[in-house]
Amino acid sequence: QVQLVESGGGLVQAGGSLRLSCAASGSDFSINAMGWHRQAPGKQRELVAGITRGGSTNYADSVKGRFTVSRDNAKNTVYLQMNSLKPEDTAVYYCAAGITLRRLNDYWGQGTQVTVSS
Repeated sequence: QVQLVESGGGLVQAGGSLRLSCAASGSDFSINAMGWHRQAPGKQRELVAGITRGGSTNYADSVKGRFTVSRDNAKNTVYLQMNSLKPEDTAVYYCAAGITLRRLNDYWGQGTQVTVSS
């Protein structure tokens, strides 16, 4: 019912910035939260950041103060502004949508690669 398409990934130097976008189509009214997970090779998928329709946010401790999640409800689009990037941030980033911030598991995007060089 919902399709998510990420964009904005790429290669960036440590300390630099990158902004990811996720456009949603085919709205599901039960969806109240959207956000981002990431997965690096050999590691479990990790919830990075999420945001509700009302603007409440949640961040992983590892990205607090560096990443900012935002949304444009009119465009059904969420963004992830990533600043002060570290090599440890290198991963495939997946957009996700769900009922709550703690359960962003209902819909998934295709993923976009973020690589941070040291």
